[in-house]
Amino acid sequence: MANILKRFGDIMSANINALLDKAEDPEKMIDKYLRDIESDLGKVKAETAAVMATETRAKRELAECGDEIAKMQKYAEKALLAGNEGDARQFLEKKTQLTQKQASLQQSYDLAAANAVKMREMHDKLVKDMDSLRARRDAIKAKVAVAKTQEKMNQMGSSIAGAGDAMSAFDRMEEKADRMLDEANALADLNTENDSVEDLAKKYDDTTADTAVDDELAALKAKMGL
Repeated sequence: MANILKRFGDIMSANINALLDKAEDPEKMIDKYLRDIESDLGKVKAETAAVMATETRAKRELAECGDEIAKMQKYAEKALLAGNEGDARQFLEKKTQLTQKQASLQQSYDLAAANAVKMREMHDKLVKDMDSLRARRDAIKAKVAVAKTQEKMNQMGSSIAGAGDAMSAFDRMEEKADRMLDEANALADLNTENDSVEDLAKKYDDTTADTAVDDELAALKAKMGL
């Protein structure tokens, strides 16, 4: 019983917060504590029931002894009325023995009753503490759930930030590609313009071969009378 009370004392003393801080999984840890406490509470209930049963038995024995004392008193009175003083003496002797027994039974009952009150108070307190721990368990689990959700959101935020960097990089690459294409098109336009001028200049450059052919053709026509 002392170990059970010490365990309750340790857990209910806010030391549970320090223990949970060290736990990798607070939900599993607090569930384990509650299972242990529920097991201990079952033992306390059994012990409380035993103490209360002892009180009930002591109370019954004390009442029975009182009834016997009253009965011996009545028998002694009847014996005297019947003129049997010897019988009356025996009844009174038995009453004296029962009275001594009654004093011992009264002490036993007083002790059993006090123990029953203490055990019942202890039991009721542990039940109340258990309800408090269950509420704290639910609160802790709710906080853990929120923390896990926040952690996932943080991870998603990091991923989105990374995607933004990637988009920025693609924008820079696209901008560079557009610049390269513009430069290539401009160079092609310049090359096309140069080629056209050069082709046009050829008409006026070397015409010697064409003139010689024309002269020879004119001479041939004259010779033939054409």
